[in-house]
Amino acid sequence: MYSSLFRTLCLLAALLLPMAAAHAQARLVERVARTAGGPPVIPYARYELPNGLTVLVHEDHSDPLVYVDVTYHVGSAREEEGKSGFAHFFEHMMFQGSENVGDEQHFRIVQEAGGTLNGSTNRDRTNYYEMAPRGQLETLLWLEADRMGFLLGAVTPQKFEVQRATVKNERNQNYDNAPYGLQRQLLARTLYPAGHPYSWMTIGLEEDLDRATLDDLKRFFLRWYGPNNAVLTVGGDVEPAEVARLAERYFGPIPRGPAVEPARYAPVALAADRYISYTDKNIRLPMLTVTIPTTPRFHADEAPLDYLAALLGGGKSSILHRRFVAARKAAQASASNATTELAGEFTVMVLPFPGQSLAAVEAEVRDILAGLDTLTISDDDLLKVRTQQEASLVNRMVSVSGKVSSLADYATLAGTPNYIGRQFEAYTRVTREDIRRVYRQYLQGKPAVVVSVLPAGSDLAPARPDTPPPTDRLAARPDPIGAGLAYARPQDTFDRSRRPAPRPAPLVAPPAFWKGAFENGIPFLGSTSDEAPIVVARLTIPGGQLLDAADPAKAGLARLTAALLNEGTERRSAEALSEALQKLGASISVSAGTEEIVVTMQTLRRNLGAAAALVEEMLLHPGFRADDFERVKQMQLESIAQQQRDPAAIGANVFRALSYAPDDVRALPLLGAPETVGAITPDDVRAFYEARLALGAARLVIVGDVSAAEARAAFGFLGRVPARTPEAAPPPAAPRAPRTAIYFVDKPGAPQSQIRIGYPTQLPYDATGEYFRTSLMNYVLGGSFSSRINLMLREKRGFTYGARSGFSGDAHDGLFQASAGVRSNVTDSAVVDFMNEIRGYAEGGITPEELAFLKNSVGQQDALAYETPGQKAAFLDRMLRYDLGPEFAAEQKRIIENLTADEVGALARKHLPADAMRIVVVGDGERVRPKLAALGYDIIEVDASGQPVAANR
Repeated sequence: MYSSLFRTLCLLAALLLPMAAAHAQARLVERVARTAGGPPVIPYARYELPNGLTVLVHEDHSDPLVYVDVTYHVGSAREEEGKSGFAHFFEHMMFQGSENVGDEQHFRIVQEAGGTLNGSTNRDRTNYYEMAPRGQLETLLWLEADRMGFLLGAVTPQKFEVQRATVKNERNQNYDNAPYGLQRQLLARTLYPAGHPYSWMTIGLEEDLDRATLDDLKRFFLRWYGPNNAVLTVGGDVEPAEVARLAERYFGPIPRGPAVEPARYAPVALAADRYISYTDKNIRLPMLTVTIPTTPRFHADEAPLDYLAALLGGGKSSILHRRFVAARKAAQASASNATTELAGEFTVMVLPFPGQSLAAVEAEVRDILAGLDTLTISDDDLLKVRTQQEASLVNRMVSVSGKVSSLADYATLAGTPNYIGRQFEAYTRVTREDIRRVYRQYLQGKPAVVVSVLPAGSDLAPARPDTPPPTDRLAARPDPIGAGLAYARPQDTFDRSRRPAPRPAPLVAPPAFWKGAFENGIPFLGSTSDEAPIVVARLTIPGGQLLDAADPAKAGLARLTAALLNEGTERRSAEALSEALQKLGASISVSAGTEEIVVTMQTLRRNLGAAAALVEEMLLHPGFRADDFERVKQMQLESIAQQQRDPAAIGANVFRALSYAPDDVRALPLLGAPETVGAITPDDVRAFYEARLALGAARLVIVGDVSAAEARAAFGFLGRVPARTPEAAPPPAAPRAPRTAIYFVDKPGAPQSQIRIGYPTQLPYDATGEYFRTSLMNYVLGGSFSSRINLMLREKRGFTYGARSGFSGDAHDGLFQASAGVRSNVTDSAVVDFMNEIRGYAEGGITPEELAFLKNSVGQQDALAYETPGQKAAFLDRMLRYDLGPEFAAEQKRIIENLTADEVGALARKHLPADAMRIVVVGDGERVRPKLAALGYDIIEVDASGQPVAANR
């Protein structure tokens, strides 16, 4: 009998095992490839698993890396009234370990492999993504599958509470304590009826976060995070068949979740204008926004509405810029047509200068909108918007991450991954008649939501008194399916607890490059890549803020001069220059840093010569018009005033002021101070340009779809510039603190404290010496998500959204800085934790496990380091700036491989002087000061510029 039963069981097993294998088999649904002369395409293969998971694979063998994205069709639009923020909450919970991945190990595993990872949530979807060397493909899929199918078995009340605190910290940092941070929340609450999921922000309401239970979150996960509501997209140096096989193995056993129907809500309609306002203690300039509901994303009228927004408020040639910014009525004025799955919002935003009423600003905005009915739209207007849209779409093609993210996004929200060509075609078909039609249909005479954001302490009135909430509110619509769901653990035929063995790390060489010099000695480096028809150039002129040392009473002059170089030429006004760039699908910006003035150019390949000619015109023939000077100077002064209200900017500026010598121009913000910028005249700008801007000492880097000969020809004007030596003198030595003390800036009512801790290191940048080795030492202290500082303050304590530390260096010296924004009520505890971690690392050194993590993580990052034109440009620029040979990258790898615990410990003892640091705290004095006083440090009260305002407490 037993023999017969055994044979029967064996026969059943033989029948069932193939059935199980077939159950998980990935089915190839389609392949999409590029065709000569066809529309833009991101090639892919699409597979479907029986459990409903869509698998997309994009092959790109140009770099030895792999990018994995899992997008779930769940965002705040799937939440219920009173349970806001759940989708975003789960974005955090999904990094907290699962049944087969230990606590905090998701970040650690990916980073130790030399990769990067993160997640994001918006109204309509949540995605998780990792990029790592190609040998980590199976590990990345194992990680993503484990949190899809095995998360809930590892969720604990402690993890839940820590992440609840972290999300609330994120809300404090990015909304409650950020300039204009609550504008979007008020707009959403006023534009959408109660119960509509767009009536709350993705971050959620704090009262809903407080009210949420662990069971609530679990039910939300079971309802929405099944494979049939997800798209797995893999791109990079991969083979589609292998990806499909691994997807079958790791995702196939996960059971299908409940059916997901499209979210459907009636289009938003306003019966009358609605007004709402609030007071913001972190702003200098008021804000006015006027928002009118339009169409959802991928609607046929989305493209012409985007055209209308660009003509109205996109760039210096737009109507809003001319009426407000060029007329010196506002620091900013723009228009946008923001679309999401369920609705669209056409918004005009103005930041008026002081002295104007918001009622008058609104009246002018209404007048501009009314005048669009007779707007003349030229062929050039259509060309510039069309070319900008083309450049935007092409920019998505320069990286694996951009292509994978686009495929995932289209598949989730547009219904097909193959949508980029249709989107491109939609923008090429727009006519002036389409633009006029959508204006009349959606904007002309339509009611709007008007939000007024008022600076605290100002007597400014809102545009109009707030409108009472409407009485016809939409009722909440709870989802009945989620209530009865229970977790069913997937059944595997293999040991999922065993982490896949990675393949050997690829050998990565720096990008191939060509080099040369113009006739006057200006050097250039370049690298050719034909992955996308884009060219990026970076022209660096030595000097920057250090040149302000020649006349410290006019600090901020370098920044002002650089800003004016963007404002037109002798031949073209700022308006005309902006229009010329838009027609080329190009961007050119000039900016001043501490040591350099940098010109950055990006253009479509076909317009390289014309874009480079505009760089020549801007640099050799600047306009420096009087009206531009007054406007840009006013904007710089307003930016300085704004920084003195923003807690994060205050913390950065005070730390800077305390870290440099009083006579060092770097002790001031890059923008300068009110009195120094106020003293600058047009003659000062002209003199700075002629006497201090050493264009003849510049260096050029150019990368993308370009050859050395084409680069030399396009930028040939540089060879005709007289050779020069920059005049910036070495800055004075930075003072060391005699002992650690707290420098406190009182920010009454702040819900969060900004903390900066550090000292001047006297370590200039070097690629292979002590600076580089010291930066390696810091990696496990505060240089990664898995660092001691971040794990302590964020993951264990729940004090902050993120904490970090790092060494920065330039040609002269450097700084060490640790920083975080923390909840106000734990400021003292956060300072203690920071100092304990810094002191403990200096005294105890690195553990063997941490050393292995450091070597693996940093040692394998090269696979990701040279993918995009921007990354290649930064690498080549570093070679030029510090006169490095290409072998420096190999030398860095040798240093990493040979690094010892003793060397790390010696560097930590030498470069982490916990008893000689400055601790800057910006927070609510009434709540924070008494607890800080109990820590035993001297407390020195300073203002927003770092100057003492009271005796020691």
